[in-house]
Amino acid sequence: MRIARIAAEAGVSAGLVHYHFDSRDALLEEAIEHSYERAGDMRLAALDEGRASAAQRLRAMIDQCLPSDRPLREDWVLWVELWLRAVREPGLRPVAARLYERYRRWMAALILAGTESGEFRSDVDVDAVADVAMALLDGTGVRALIDDPAMDVEAARALVAGRLATELGIEATALAE
Repeated sequence: MRIARIAAEAGVSAGLVHYHFDSRDALLEEAIEHSYERAGDMRLAALDEGRASAAQRLRAMIDQCLPSDRPLREDWVLWVELWLRAVREPGLRPVAARLYERYRRWMAALILAGTESGEFRSDVDVDAVADVAMALLDGTGVRALIDDPAMDVEAARALVAGRLATELGIEATALAE
């Protein structure tokens, strides 16, 4: 995407965008960071962690990590753009790795909380299940984003919830809406 188009969409001059961002990569990085922080704020606002079970928090996380509404779909487009650009431009790989590590830590912390509370199996490999969760969410999320008739958001949610429930030793209904 050209800076001029971004500026037009934002209702500002291209010069102003260039003033604040050294490059399109810097703008993309900031947009992804903003998207990530906004999504995190939405997750926290959607569910009070102090009163919710680990399964309820994981269910909310699944919902917030799939392209289920317009803002989440827009966030997904940014992530896909980052993936594509990072493949072609090695300078963006550390940005993608940093954001994925934050995502993974958050997912692993949630799974660990469930194992420590006795809600999930005690022998769960927390890091492996976090990686499985992220892979399931990314894979099914892309298919839902492109309107794959065989994988809409509801099918993605059901598949992710079912597989994670099996990994965690809980009933799939605990992660389903």
